[in-house]
Amino acid sequence: MENFKMTAKTFFGFEEILAKELQILGAQHVEIGTRVVSFKGDKGFMYKANLALRTALKILKPIKTFKAHNDKALYEGIRAIDWSDYLTEHNTFLVETTLHSENFNHSQFVALKTKDAIVDQFRDLNGKRPSIDKDFPDLQIHVHIDRDNVTVSLDSSGASLHHRGYRSATNIAPINEVLAAGMLILSGWEGKSHFLDPMCGSGTILAEAAMMACNIPANINRKEFAFEKWKDWDAELFDNILESLLKKTREFHYTIKGYDKAPSAVAKAKDNVRNANLDEYITITNENFFDSKKETEGPLHMVFNPPYGERLDIDMERFYREIGDTLKQNYPNTNAWFITANLEALKFVGLKPSRKIKLFNGKLEARLVKYEMYEGSKKGKYLSEK
Repeated sequence: MENFKMTAKTFFGFEEILAKELQILGAQHVEIGTRVVSFKGDKGFMYKANLALRTALKILKPIKTFKAHNDKALYEGIRAIDWSDYLTEHNTFLVETTLHSENFNHSQFVALKTKDAIVDQFRDLNGKRPSIDKDFPDLQIHVHIDRDNVTVSLDSSGASLHHRGYRSATNIAPINEVLAAGMLILSGWEGKSHFLDPMCGSGTILAEAAMMACNIPANINRKEFAFEKWKDWDAELFDNILESLLKKTREFHYTIKGYDKAPSAVAKAKDNVRNANLDEYITITNENFFDSKKETEGPLHMVFNPPYGERLDIDMERFYREIGDTLKQNYPNTNAWFITANLEALKFVGLKPSRKIKLFNGKLEARLVKYEMYEGSKKGKYLSEK
């Protein structure tokens, strides 16, 4: 099989870890951009990337690049592609756009022009045309315009890859699975210690942590990928790729625990973990982190997503002070990481973070922060900076 260029989309701040994921998986010619990483591989690798990558949102396959200064040039460039290679008049399709251009600043207009060019090509051939389907298209087309540079790609993923397939129940504002996985990778989680998410919500961080610890493919539970509807879909190749990935899973010899003070969240998290077939690795209990103490011997790795002002009506100053107090008093020998979009609230923790990483949680600018809690005499290394 021949190699071709692909582009993996991701979140701001995850570009380097996605590039490393791709290199480990076997990608060639890996190049980092802004919120994207380009690479080369064959069709089997495209299947593998969709199945295994933890920090990718989409895997796009570019099929044409050209320059367009106006809508006429855009139409002609799209129409110059032989769409019969990818569609028949009986198929459905959908156009998505990403625009960074003064000449093109309306997504719907670009999508409409693209649709017109494709439909007109088919109609001129035999009078019949494929239709648009916004919900379940046979082919998803992505048009990216940067100034006057147009890249037309096929979307091999379909729904964003954060839709892992295990989360059926959600509580208030569940964290995005790709964001959770990226946080875990940035935190250095490799499954070599005990793990705790003390505010686990719907259990997303727990599920991602368990899959990483056992090297289970990120999208093993996903129902479908867009490439399964492509003309060149190879079910046997896909099954072989999946089987080869499953042979690389490993045993995990520590504990993964989740706490939440809301019984409803605990019930939903347990459902999600069960859906992911991870309940043998994960224990979830109805517990308030601020009343808890470290239960395990040896190092503890902690990653969590505390509620913030827009999510819950709580006293922010008191809440973040209690996070710091609980870590200081009850969690020695712990690396604690959490993400917050409430940048002002960090000063109330009363501890000095050893790392701060800029990320985005949805559209909110956030920080992933690390606090190192030591044992014995080192326990007080990071005291209040007041």
